[in-house]
Amino acid sequence: MAEVKGMKPIWYFVGIALLVIGGLIFIAGIYFLFSPSESNTVLEELHPNIWWGAFMSLVGIVFIWKNKDAVVE
Repeated sequence: MAEVKGMKPIWYFVGIALLVIGGLIFIAGIYFLFSPSESNTVLEELHPNIWWGAFMSLVGIVFIWKNKDAVVE
């Protein structure tokens, strides 16, 4: 039988969630860069979707990397 070695810490799964959601926000930002919406906001020219999506994805990758071998007993 397979032996259970332990569980992954919660931060590993938080990293996965940040990576997925950040990736979706980043892709939406790229989409809106090439086909802008008709509503205008004050800081629209800064493209915050791209910046925040990339930042969230990067933090998610760091969380996954730091907790990939960690085991909670």
